[in-house]
Amino acid sequence: MSAADNLVAEAMQALATTFSAHKQDLEGQWHRGDEVPTEELRVALQRYRSFFNRLLNT
Repeated sequence: MSAADNLVAEAMQALATTFSAHKQDLEGQWHRGDEVPTEELRVALQRYRSFFNRLLNT
């Protein structure tokens, strides 16, 4: 694997880890019965949409 391939793989893994951690945090709030602010959900969905749009456009 080339250095560029490794860099891309590391960047993708970092993004996946970030999204996974955020998702787990939101799910943890729901499972505890906490109110999850609508704005927080909206921002999370915007991040997912932006991320996938960038992936699909490259």
